[in-house]
Amino acid sequence: MSGVIKSTLLAVAGLAAVLLSGCSASDSVASKPAPADQIKRGQYLAQAADCMVCHTAKDGSGAPFAGGYPIHSPFGVIYGTNITPDKEHGIGAWSADDFFTAVTEGITPKHRLFPAMPYASYKSMTREDSDAIYAYLMTKKPVALANKENGLSFPFSFRPGLFFWQSAFLKDQLPDVSSGASAEWQRGRYVTNVLGHCAECHTPRTMAGNLDLSQSYQGNPKLDRIGAPDITPSGLAARGWTTTDLATFFAKGVAPQGSAYGEMYPVVHFSTQHMSGKDISAIATYLMGDTPPAPQPLKTISADAALLKAGQRTYIAVCAGCHGLEGQGKPNVSVAMKGNSTLRDINPQNLIVSTLDGIAEQKFPNNVTMQEMPGFARTLSDLEMSQLVNFLRATWGGQAADVSAEQIKAFRSEKH
Repeated sequence: MSGVIKSTLLAVAGLAAVLLSGCSASDSVASKPAPADQIKRGQYLAQAADCMVCHTAKDGSGAPFAGGYPIHSPFGVIYGTNITPDKEHGIGAWSADDFFTAVTEGITPKHRLFPAMPYASYKSMTREDSDAIYAYLMTKKPVALANKENGLSFPFSFRPGLFFWQSAFLKDQLPDVSSGASAEWQRGRYVTNVLGHCAECHTPRTMAGNLDLSQSYQGNPKLDRIGAPDITPSGLAARGWTTTDLATFFAKGVAPQGSAYGEMYPVVHFSTQHMSGKDISAIATYLMGDTPPAPQPLKTISADAALLKAGQRTYIAVCAGCHGLEGQGKPNVSVAMKGNSTLRDINPQNLIVSTLDGIAEQKFPNNVTMQEMPGFARTLSDLEMSQLVNFLRATWGGQAADVSAEQIKAFRSEKH
């Protein structure tokens, strides 16, 4: 293969960390309405597959499925597209065959899709499920909204080169994150690996932009400012998770280990909270395995007393009012710090970033709300922030108090 082809392949493949771009049309469409039960099932599957998040303007402010969600990547900005039945701008002129090919192979009637449309995971979607999702989408109100132009430069915008990426990296099935053979585990494997496409965020990527399957589900800190943590059985157990708590988290967004935030919040809001109890339990069973590891007890950490005292003073001044003097949290106000999964993560990134940037108000099922957490980037110095983070990690996370002011400064400067 020539150097030109190699470089083109690498450039195009790098877009795997961003959203699909472009919808097209074909002349062959369904001529009669789908059965009501198929449409109802399609609605459920579209929620399980988390379609709305990537195909609706940010924060749900636009028409559902009409596109416009921006993703900022190293290659430029790319927008989720219109998948309403509009024939000019959406998928209104697509047939069920067209839809299945786009979803599982990344090829539309007009062009190939950038591989961040998770067809690497959807590759194993059944035709029955694809047809049901298609039937549901075709019942939505057509929205005559043109797709936004992606801010991608050549060669990243060169779609024909996707042929090489798709030929090299599309696999029939992703490797399993856990061991199991039960019917619940088997269902969880399909819902997690295929419909939920969880590996797309929680697996790191290679230089070619494809999922690094040798590190499947081991986390991707480069996903965004808030990284995707390790959700292998051992990684979850190390942060105190159990199968039961995971199921609670997916259903309600809040568990003893904390609440959903960052990119996980819209997943719970638009997807998992709407899923059946059986499917939620199946996901949790698959992630932990039929024989899950025991949650690891919180470690006792020895740290410099003066360092922790300085961090404690800052905690009392700016955090304790919501999270409690003992880190116990307050219902409908804030999560507990004691045993919090983010504090227990060996990688301090998400704790640092959420403390710098803050977290928006979160609304969860059953009228549960976590109030807005302010960011402290403007009120705390790098040294004060590092002292606070170290106090939190050592006191309630069982992690070493080794975060430096330089690390805080680096994350502060990376904010976009």
